[in-house]
Amino acid sequence: MNSVIGEPLAAIPGLKWANRFARLGTDFYTDRLPSPLPAPYWVSRNQALARELGLDHAWFESQEALALFTGNQLAQGLQPLASVYSGHQFGQWAGQLGDGRAILLGELATPGGPQEVQLKGAGMTPYSRMGDGRAVLRSSIREYLCSEAMHGLGIPTTRALCVTGSDARIRREEIETAAVVTRTSPSFIRFGHFEHFSYSDQHAQLKVLADFVIDHFYPACRESSQPYAALLQAVSERTARLMAAWQATGFCHGVMNTDNMSILGLTIDYGPFQFLDAFDPGHVCNHSDTQGRYAYNKQPNIAYWNLFCLGQALLPLIEVQDQALAALESYKTVFPDALEARMRAKLGLPDARPEDKALIEAAFKLLAADKVDYTIFWRRLCHFGTPQGREAVRDLILDRAAFDAWALQYSERLAYADTGLAADLMLKNNPKYVLRNHIGEQAIQAAKLKDFSGVNTLLTLLQAPFEEHPDHDSHAGFPPDWAASIEISCSS
Repeated sequence: MNSVIGEPLAAIPGLKWANRFARLGTDFYTDRLPSPLPAPYWVSRNQALARELGLDHAWFESQEALALFTGNQLAQGLQPLASVYSGHQFGQWAGQLGDGRAILLGELATPGGPQEVQLKGAGMTPYSRMGDGRAVLRSSIREYLCSEAMHGLGIPTTRALCVTGSDARIRREEIETAAVVTRTSPSFIRFGHFEHFSYSDQHAQLKVLADFVIDHFYPACRESSQPYAALLQAVSERTARLMAAWQATGFCHGVMNTDNMSILGLTIDYGPFQFLDAFDPGHVCNHSDTQGRYAYNKQPNIAYWNLFCLGQALLPLIEVQDQALAALESYKTVFPDALEARMRAKLGLPDARPEDKALIEAAFKLLAADKVDYTIFWRRLCHFGTPQGREAVRDLILDRAAFDAWALQYSERLAYADTGLAADLMLKNNPKYVLRNHIGEQAIQAAKLKDFSGVNTLLTLLQAPFEEHPDHDSHAGFPPDWAASIEISCSS
């Protein structure tokens, strides 16, 4: 759809736009206007994020906002563009990629710092590679809800401001309707941006990009004698902490290509993601991943592999290979320490003891042996200190003798902790609500009939996943049998 976009809207009340990425020059992007959609409508608006961004409430309810966030109209001060990057996909060099269905509107000055605002599904770009540049309602709702779920869980992520829809028909595996999700992030720069300029021997542009990232996001690296190695180390450490958060929460990304890895250590590009139901370390959530490359238990090693690719891309700037390898080594120490810290918090252990690693490993073995529901186990464990609570956890395990042995080991460890403080720590680190595939699917099916109440209910729950929300216990229950038949792929 190549309709001509309308005249720019008036300035949005109280907002200032910048275009720092655009100032890098046209080697880094192509100017691209969004393509309008017919008769757009609101699907859901994230009022909490709107407040954080400083959006005027009345304006966010307006037709002008609807037009802007669908890509039907521009606001003053915007310079829309699609950025170019490359990457490794499923372990193979894929060459030039780029924003095939995402258009960066600009950078918004907010009370919390600059935030880029991007429309996903706003039409074709020079990087669409035979695609239509559109997103469908199903995938847009999944990204909208999951990015906010991750934020509610305290996991670094891009965020989603709103979803708009249109009855325009889009062909995927079947005919679906179009939607646009508005995403925000301090930056959408990926590992693949660096790979693009390194592999094409554009080392001057590679340096411009690295300097941009250091100056705006990693200023402490400038103080190092080797700032580009320091950048690689800082990204490695952020990525290690992100992987620890994913593993502790039971989150599967599904498509950890280098072009889907954020240079800021954020969760980015929600496609075939899944929060574990039954705990299976080898679970593969992406139906397209026939080789199981991105299985849950492989994610930490894949992250390191991707960082190694980033290190190779930065070698023209770092120059000394041993410095790059040393920078990458930090991942191997930060990840296990970060994961153990998160798991101790899930167990209610505020301090570290030598026996904790064995206790955590035994818990994972217990869960894997009986494929116990991951989220429910940890939430019930919050009440382990009462007889009823302990029995509720025990009921999840088929091998009662194995559980009793672990429970004894756990009880002995808890003896060193304040029981009340332990329970409080656990309730703050073991969510009651995660975005399970089946509850997302139910909300999507209702949304296809223009009933968006399920989407908005989930948004409320997922923004506060550690709270009880007693009227919504059904959203925290065991998945129905049909949930196992849901297939999600790279088109999701």
